[in-house]
Amino acid sequence: VQLVESGGGSVKAGESLRLSCTDPGFTSNGCAMNWYRQAAGKQREWISTIRADGSRSYADSVKGRFTISKDKAVDTVYLQMNSLKPEDTAMYSCVRSALGRCAGYWGPGTQVTVS
Repeated sequence: VQLVESGGGSVKAGESLRLSCTDPGFTSNGCAMNWYRQAAGKQREWISTIRADGSRSYADSVKGRFTISKDKAVDTVYLQMNSLKPEDTAMYSCVRSALGRCAGYWGPGTQVTVS
């Protein structure tokens, strides 16, 4: 079973969404997990990373609005997105970093549309 995202949808500016990414085994393997996004006609953009030790990083474009977290019990990574803007509209993908015992893997993505 490979990782899969959920939680995308259509919202209005200022509203919130929470994306989920379930990836069985990523906690026990010590994998770093990431969120990327790609808007139509634009380059893919890195959004956030959460590492095995729990440390987190964010792109400047989302810092202060988005929060990445993980629930080890269910091998799920979350991206809480607050104060959404139309420019946040994109396909959001969960990505397992290729490092150590972890093979890199991209999820199919979930669409977020902000109007």
